[in-house]
Amino acid sequence: MTNRAVFLDRDGTINRDVGYPNSYHLIDIYSYSFEAVRKLNQLGFKVIVITNQSGIGRGFIREAELLHIHQRMQRDFLAQKARIEAFYYCPHYRFSADPRYRRDCSCRKPLPGLGFRAAHDWNLDLGRSYMIGDKVEDIQFGLNIGALPILVLTGYGEKSRLTLQSRGITPVFIARHLLEAVSWIEQREQKPLPGQK
Repeated sequence: MTNRAVFLDRDGTINRDVGYPNSYHLIDIYSYSFEAVRKLNQLGFKVIVITNQSGIGRGFIREAELLHIHQRMQRDFLAQKARIEAFYYCPHYRFSADPRYRRDCSCRKPLPGLGFRAAHDWNLDLGRSYMIGDKVEDIQFGLNIGALPILVLTGYGEKSRLTLQSRGITPVFIARHLLEAVSWIEQREQKPLPGQK
C-alpha cells in the first residue's frame, strides 16, 4: 500500500526566510507550524521537507551545519508531538567554487528530482499528495511531481502570487499561512469522493 505525503518548503513556509542561516539559533519557526505538522500526522500524511539550499554551493553554509539545523528542527517538532519524516535538500549552485556542488542538477526546485527520490524512499503516491510553499518554484515543483500545490502568503508568497497570475499558473488553494493550508487539506480530505455518500 502506498503512502501519501505533504511536501513542505522550509524557509518562508515553516520558518521565517532570513537568507542563508548557518546556525539553528537563526531559525525562527512560525508558532503555528508545530500544530500544522501535528495535524498532518493525525491525518496520516508523511511530512517531508523539500528545500533548495544553494547557500552550500555558494559557500555561505557548510553541509554539516545544514544537517545539524535539520536534526534540531526534527527534535523540536517531536518535542511538540509533531513529526517531520525527512528533509531533502539541493546543495548545488552552478557557479560554485567547490566542484562538488558546481553543476546543473535535477534536484533543485522546481525540477522534480527530490520529489521522485522521496517517493521512492517512502513509497509515496504523488497523485494523492500535496506541496505547500511560498515561492513560484514550490508551486511548479508540486505540478511537476503530480501533487496538488498550495501557495502560502508568508515569506515570498504575495510576490509569488502575482508572478503565478502573470504566468497563468493557479495553485489549488492560496492560504494565509501553513496552518490555514493544512486546515484546507483537512476539510478536503473529509469530503466524500464523487459517487460516495
